[in-house]
Amino acid sequence: MQSHALSVKPAYTVMGNDTTVQIFLYSPDSRQGLHAAYMGDDECWHEIGKLLDSDYGPWGSDKKMFHPFVTKANDGTWRALWGVNDKAPAFAVAYSEDLLIWRPQDYPVLREKGVSEPVAYEMQDGTWDVYVKTREGKRYLHGDQQMRHFEEDSLMVTADDILWDRDTATVNGKCYQGNEFDIPLLHLNYLASELQARDMQNEADTKALPLVFMNNVGKPVTSPVFATLDVDFNHTKQISDRLYGIFFEDISYGADGGLWAEMIQNGDFEYNKDDRKKVWNATTAWKPELKIDTKQPLSRNNPHYAVLSKAPVYNYGWDGIEIKRGAQYTISFYARNIDANSKREKLRIALLNGNHEVITDAKFKVENHQWSYYQAIFNIEDKPKKNISLDKVFLAIIPDEKAKGEIAIDMVSLVPQDTYKGHGLRKDLAETIAELQPKFVRFPGGCMLHGDGLGNIYHWKESIGKYQDRKPAPNIWRYHQTKRMGFYEYFQWCEDMGAEPLPVLAAGVPCQNSQANEDGLAGQQNGIPMSQMPAYVQDVLDLIEWANGDANTSNWAKMRAEAGHPAPFNLKMIGIGNEDLISTVFEERYLMISRAVKAKYPDMEVIGTVGPFHYPSSDYIEGWKIAKREKFKDSKGNVANLFSAVDEHYYEQPSWFLNHQNYYDDYDRKASKVYLGEYASRGKDERDNALAEALHLTNIERNGDVVEMASYAPMLCKVGHSNWQPDMIYFTNRDVKTTLNYQVQKDFSTHSGDIYVESKLNIDEALKKYVGISVVKNSKSNKTWLRVVNILSQPLNLKIGEKTIMVNARDWKVIEL
Repeated sequence: MQSHALSVKPAYTVMGNDTTVQIFLYSPDSRQGLHAAYMGDDECWHEIGKLLDSDYGPWGSDKKMFHPFVTKANDGTWRALWGVNDKAPAFAVAYSEDLLIWRPQDYPVLREKGVSEPVAYEMQDGTWDVYVKTREGKRYLHGDQQMRHFEEDSLMVTADDILWDRDTATVNGKCYQGNEFDIPLLHLNYLASELQARDMQNEADTKALPLVFMNNVGKPVTSPVFATLDVDFNHTKQISDRLYGIFFEDISYGADGGLWAEMIQNGDFEYNKDDRKKVWNATTAWKPELKIDTKQPLSRNNPHYAVLSKAPVYNYGWDGIEIKRGAQYTISFYARNIDANSKREKLRIALLNGNHEVITDAKFKVENHQWSYYQAIFNIEDKPKKNISLDKVFLAIIPDEKAKGEIAIDMVSLVPQDTYKGHGLRKDLAETIAELQPKFVRFPGGCMLHGDGLGNIYHWKESIGKYQDRKPAPNIWRYHQTKRMGFYEYFQWCEDMGAEPLPVLAAGVPCQNSQANEDGLAGQQNGIPMSQMPAYVQDVLDLIEWANGDANTSNWAKMRAEAGHPAPFNLKMIGIGNEDLISTVFEERYLMISRAVKAKYPDMEVIGTVGPFHYPSSDYIEGWKIAKREKFKDSKGNVANLFSAVDEHYYEQPSWFLNHQNYYDDYDRKASKVYLGEYASRGKDERDNALAEALHLTNIERNGDVVEMASYAPMLCKVGHSNWQPDMIYFTNRDVKTTLNYQVQKDFSTHSGDIYVESKLNIDEALKKYVGISVVKNSKSNKTWLRVVNILSQPLNLKIGEKTIMVNARDWKVIEL
């Protein structure tokens, strides 16, 4: 249906000095968004293209637009309103100055469900009367001039049905309802040309990388390419010394079942249907069916526990339990006798193989009616007397067959004693990550941090303290998060790698793709109520106090010290928000939090957000407007940017990176810096992706005075449990497999610099865009590094002074100059 070129001459009318044409704004289908058509001189309506999609609700087909109503304000700006579904107590509204660039959508909430068919009429003072239909009748709201704030009348209205009248038009042989307008011919031409340009750019950006390359005279390149490079050490500039870091999120089993070394799945018996609808429950990963109770829990945050009688129960871990010869493992659990008169019940815990042979075991005596902690060490013999297989290992909990009473058991755990730096992370996986030498670590996400609905926002306080007192929760990626790897473990991990911590907290709203809550409200769900926001803001401030405070004077810092870290973590930066819809609800809470942080901790770097996409995304545009507008006075009284940097995200095809090598060249150097928090090339070929990312990094380094930090995402994926593709590192219980994308990150990160050196590549002009060059100097080591990325299908021979280096076809190289 997309047809942006004006194939038929528009029918126009000359009115004074203006030439006007008719356009019709409508939706062909609830899933197709808002479209525009124009009246041709053949007296027929002709499609121009799509102007706007609905962004309300969960990912995919739930984002719908019903009965859109578009109106033009007296100042020439536009308002669009529509219904989002037949259940929600909300409708959608958007604002535009030109019908192409729309402000991020808002979703005003009413008291009743089933809001539909919103219409709006401008008053003399520029405010708006808005009428909607609900299941109970008709409602009236009053909106401000920008349609960002609304007041609902408490009474039903008896508005005439004529308010809901719409124009009709036949487009592509089908009759639609919509709104008809006269606009200048210049505006129509602008719409058509811009939409066509976007389509052409999108087509170019989604093509596969070329396999045949044409030189400057139009002939295919069939032999090695020769070029020279002039490096000018007299022209340099300072760039970020913390450009390369890592993004960590518990996605694709990245934490539980992955980096966190725990080997027992659902050892807290807290799995439930909200983790994975209608599939998981408190007995998941255990066989046979367990008796579960909550009468006298170990912790109110972990209310479920298992009740054992005489029958053994088994846990198969995450895709099995992988153990190694010569290694030691700590088995631990909490238990109590349910019968107060039962003073000693025996319990045996063993590791068995697929043949049900005992590999190792330990015996326990549960002696208390109150919860008690039990622990033993499993020694896996390096050279056992009997050659027992270590395949298909599982855990067996075996009560005494002569037991007189039942045993309650909880927090069952099996962890290797040999973890990364002794702090609980799976060693081989953590070492692979550490080899990247990241300058910072972003955690805990990602979409996981703002969660699936208000009740699922990640609260850092629920992830510290004793394991049994941490509050598990459903993971937005449709599994369970135990929070065994919580904020204390994240900060400790950063310290162990010598990386700066970058915790990112929700901006008072959940993910804009959240499922509907019990009130039928999806998306950002109107945010944390403003009456509760002061408490949430205090939570954010408490995190900084917990990380940096003096344990002798601060209760939060004392908790950190009691956990094993008396010294401050020296937190320098904090992120607020994650690729959010930059709605009014978001902006109010986002600024409330960010201003409070800077007011109490003026030296703390606040990292903001500009939505999930790059330009021309509406969230990107609005997010940058906020970042450039918002200022504060620093400790010296100077006016500075409220946000030290803003977090950009984009995932694109390889050709996008090829076609947008100047993306950051024209960024305002006085505005907030850029943190490229999530990015990756998502083509079908791994090498194409790696080449595109390497090329992009050479351009980021050239703009390292504005791009402060960058982190590839996602980082980890457990084979068989993918939520996203591609990823940097894949793993099983036994192996770790790095990718070409990992190698690119490692090559650039471990040879990074803080000074960019100007250079000039002399090569056939038609081939220049396929060769990426960056020269950086590290002022501490005094080493200078050259990166060469060769996307060409032939080797590149690059002469630098008296030296010639050869870079293979479709490859990259980092060398010291």
